[in-house]
Amino acid sequence: MAGQASGRIDDTMLVREAQHGNRAAFEELVRSYDQAVLRLALHLTGSEHEAQDVYQEAFLKAYKSIGNFRFECSFYTWIYRIVTNLCLDHLRKRQVRKEDAPVATDAAGEQYDVLDQVPDGRSGANPERDLMRRELGKRISHALEKLTPRERMVFELKHYHGLKLRTVGEVLHTTEETAKNTLFRATQKLRGALADMR
Repeated sequence: MAGQASGRIDDTMLVREAQHGNRAAFEELVRSYDQAVLRLALHLTGSEHEAQDVYQEAFLKAYKSIGNFRFECSFYTWIYRIVTNLCLDHLRKRQVRKEDAPVATDAAGEQYDVLDQVPDGRSGANPERDLMRRELGKRISHALEKLTPRERMVFELKHYHGLKLRTVGEVLHTTEETAKNTLFRATQKLRGALADMR
C-alpha cells in the first residue's frame, strides 16, 4: 500500500510539472498508466480496435486538459474517468449503429458471428476444456452486453479492475451508494442471464 501512496505523491509532482509544460513529466504519467488504460478500454469496449482509439483519445484529452486538473481526485481516478466516458460514448454509438460483429447466414438460414468461425491457434492439450472455456467466455460476454453501458462500467471497474465502489463512484461522477445499487442491478441481470448454465 505504501508504494501506491508514494505513487500518488509522484503523480502530483508529475502533474504539476506537466501543467508547466514539461512534456517528459506527462510522458512519465502516460508510461505509469498506459497498460491500465488500455486494459480498461479493452474490457469496456470488447474490441481491440476501439480500445486503441479510446486509449489514444484518452491521453490526448488528458494532455489538452492537464492545465484544468485541480487535484480534487487522484490522476488515476481522473484518467479512468476520461476513459470510461469515452467508452460510454463508443458503446452508445455502437448501440445506435448496431454493427458489432460481422454476421453471416448459414445454409439453414441461421445467423452466426463470422469471428466465431475463425480457428483459435492457441488450442492446448485439452481441446474439450478450451471449448468449454471459450463457450463460458462467450456466454459471459453476451450477458455483459445485456447490461446498460453504465451497469457494465460499474461491474467491470469493480470486478476486472478491483476498484473500490467509492472510487468507481468518483470515476463515474456519482456516489458510492449509486455505484453500489448499479452493481447490484448488474449482478442480478448477469445471474439471470447465466442461470441456465448450472
